[in-house]
Amino acid sequence: MIDLIVRSTIPAALSILPPKMDTTGARAMLVAIGLQESRFLYRRQVNHGPARGFWQFEKAGVRGVMKHEASRGPAREALRFLKYEHLVDEQSFQTADIQYALEDNDMLACVFARLLLWTLPGTMPKAHESALGWAQYLDAWRPGKPHQATWDALFREAWNRVSGEVKE
Repeated sequence: MIDLIVRSTIPAALSILPPKMDTTGARAMLVAIGLQESRFLYRRQVNHGPARGFWQFEKAGVRGVMKHEASRGPAREALRFLKYEHLVDEQSFQTADIQYALEDNDMLACVFARLLLWTLPGTMPKAHESALGWAQYLDAWRPGKPHQATWDALFREAWNRVSGEVKE
């Protein structure tokens, strides 16, 4: 599944966003966060939690993407492109409905994950900057029970995968 995400879902999602959002660092962070959040196994949070999609979005994350000046325009365009225009109009958006759509549409979930990262100041971390990646992950996702013990290995794996060094 991870190979499919790296080779198909992420490139497809990034292709509908502005080209400047597609960087190796962004791809690595998308993989690292997906691994950290769901291991790309669960589209719905285990134990009946509220998070949805491989990147485990809660309503607050959806709302953040839809309201932030840097991400709301591309988010609306992506929703229209992916035929979810009924979830967004010029005046409002449907947070819960968008969140539920993320559970079943990996491309949309990836778009929202990239846009959430886009709201952060600075650039995406490089392969040797696991600590910066962790800080950005905490800042953007605000996990309730963060597991730093797993991050460094998953961050390295993500970089290896986007560099083409690991194949399933």
